Amino acid sequence: MASHTTAALGGLEQLRMCGAGAGRALAVLTSGGDAQGQHEQWRGGTGERPPGARSRARRAQPSRRGGTRWDAEVGTERGSRRRAGSRGRRGPWPCAWPGSHGSLVPSAGKIPESVAQTYSHLNIVGLVGSIDNDFCGTDMTIGTDSALHRIMEVIDAITTTAQSHQRTFVLEVMGRHCGYLALVSALASGADWLFIPESPPEDGWENFMCERLGETRSRGSRLNIIIIAEGAIDRHGKPITSTYVKDLVVQRLGFDTRVTVLGHVQRGGTPSAFDRVLSSKMGMEAVMALLEATPDTPACVVSLSGNQNVRLPLMECVQVTKDVQKAMDEKRFDEAIQLRGRSFETNWNIYKMLAHQKVSQEKVSNFSVAILNVGAPAAGMNAAVRSAVRTGISQGHKVYIIHDGFEGLAKGQVRPCGGEGLHGGGVSAPRTLPKTCLEKIVENVRAYNIQALLVIGGFEAYEGVLQLVEARSQYEELCFVMCVIPATISNNVPGTDFSLGSDTAVNAAMESCDRIKQSASGTKRRVFIVETMGGYCGYLSTVTGIAVGADAAYVFEDPFTIHDLKANVEHLTDKMKTDIQRGLVLRNEKSHEHYTTEFLYNLYSSEGRGIFDCRTNVLGHLQQGGAPTPFDRNYGTKLGVKAMLWMSDKLRQSYRKGRVFANSADSACVIGLRKKTVAFSPVTELQKVTDFEHRMPQEQWWLDLRLMLKMLANYQISLTEYVPGKMEHGRSGEV
Repeated sequence: MASHTTAALGGLEQLRMCGAGAGRALAVLTSGGDAQGQHEQWRGGTGERPPGARSRARRAQPSRRGGTRWDAEVGTERGSRRRAGSRGRRGPWPCAWPGSHGSLVPSAGKIPESVAQTYSHLNIVGLVGSIDNDFCGTDMTIGTDSALHRIMEVIDAITTTAQSHQRTFVLEVMGRHCGYLALVSALASGADWLFIPESPPEDGWENFMCERLGETRSRGSRLNIIIIAEGAIDRHGKPITSTYVKDLVVQRLGFDTRVTVLGHVQRGGTPSAFDRVLSSKMGMEAVMALLEATPDTPACVVSLSGNQNVRLPLMECVQVTKDVQKAMDEKRFDEAIQLRGRSFETNWNIYKMLAHQKVSQEKVSNFSVAILNVGAPAAGMNAAVRSAVRTGISQGHKVYIIHDGFEGLAKGQVRPCGGEGLHGGGVSAPRTLPKTCLEKIVENVRAYNIQALLVIGGFEAYEGVLQLVEARSQYEELCFVMCVIPATISNNVPGTDFSLGSDTAVNAAMESCDRIKQSASGTKRRVFIVETMGGYCGYLSTVTGIAVGADAAYVFEDPFTIHDLKANVEHLTDKMKTDIQRGLVLRNEKSHEHYTTEFLYNLYSSEGRGIFDCRTNVLGHLQQGGAPTPFDRNYGTKLGVKAMLWMSDKLRQSYRKGRVFANSADSACVIGLRKKTVAFSPVTELQKVTDFEHRMPQEQWWLDLRLMLKMLANYQISLTEYVPGKMEHGRSGEV
């Protein structure tokens, strides 16, 4: 057993006072392979550090290390006997059980019957920590996103040397029974070929693969990337190895080919921001599920569906996971893909569409589609442009790329996109809005016969499309299909829970704060005040604060007074009396007109004199730079495809009497993830729920996370505001 903690759970004072957890004991144990983020999983559930991570008496802090050092004997006969014996000594306790899917499969017959009868009441909540993402019922398991970070870092590094030497690289990633890591990394990197165990290639795949690689080189590409899951097989169950693929390419094509086996590199490294936040949320949800449980409550597993935490019946998820392997063993591969969940199936279908399509010379739709970027740069924009262009060309559309945003459209900077557009590319994006040059825009729309417009950008993109829609009554030429892909680090566009680039920005801020905390730890008794970007939207500050264990995060949406600042200073003063003698305070750049970063520095410095000193750090535009995270690459790719397919359907629906005429509300939409699904929201409907003065939605879903932020910082909170997940059945979300 990893640990046995009594009812004193850090940060859950209010719940304990109400008697909900009085007299009950909670145990937390882990098992299986290590996965990044499991320290945060413990921290989110108990408010304490996991055993083995220095002293258990120290207040919870997120770990820069991945994995766990806890007991991994669960699932073995020895481990089962130890747990049974411990339970016999200590009496009944609810149990939060983080681990891989093998750990969550019951060990029938391992617990003595006498013990089982004596202590028949045991509430169990499972949390899945596995880099393979091989447990059915959740979109993402804890550790998967961090493993994808390691894979993409290697692919980015290999790409430069492969281009220099015109080489083909075969990358082998983990996944003996599940190809999720291989699939998502192939989708995010635009790999030429992919092998996963759920969908073995058809007989004769060697010929098709070599033909595909040859075509790519003939179009001017200087490299080929082949990604293979370690459990890849052919249709007859014979393993497909990376060495075999490499020898095949060398013999048939004569390409200089290398093999890279990533191995356990994927298990190590710093947990990503996504994993830190996900595991903290799941840990807190698991404890709430245990405290709400009755003797009749079935065992459940806390899962992620889209952007929502849900509780699913544990045994139901275990059975579906077993059914996947059974379907693969019986060669029912299409069914295996479906059983993996909607997210896996969507990724697989989009990869096949993008990787194996050819530019049709016969399929011509006569529709003209234009793509432009607007506003500040955001990671993932290129992925969205690339996938949208490829999908548009495969649909037979004539695709235009517009440089310099709406200003470029007004100036006629419109270029047709042919084969070269299949590789994507940067498109410059000024902030000019259409109302400043509306007549010239209409002239060029008429000149190029633009019938659909895909706009990728932040709040300016949303506002620009809204202005075009409002001008339809004046200019009939603007009655065409429009779609906005939100792309901004601020995550302030209505109609979506996540904007492209926000995940990369959070990771950039998190990495900077990790370094700052390391400096503070070495100096002792020092508090850092860090300013983040985001305009009036406090998403970056809040999510980064959870990921790095900030003591406070000031945002515009959660008003604060001088009394709140005083309480924060007193909290840090008390903290300096413990063995964690450092502090980290985040402030969104426009969180308060008068309580500026300089004001906070002066306040903390004055009130903390003799106890701690203070420093400031403005992160600035480093949050807009860096390589896109796997989440943003994958998300951008899928939004680009879905947006273009939606526009294609709208074009066909609105084509009448030889022309496109689209003036209904649903012909101009914002695409985005909303709770569990990717949805299209009309801009005219979103206008009603938009705060244009502060450039953000009137309601922000992530404000619910701030309760957890305060709890993890060891503040007294009221759990009456907590919104628990619900027990559900069915498939996972789309992303």
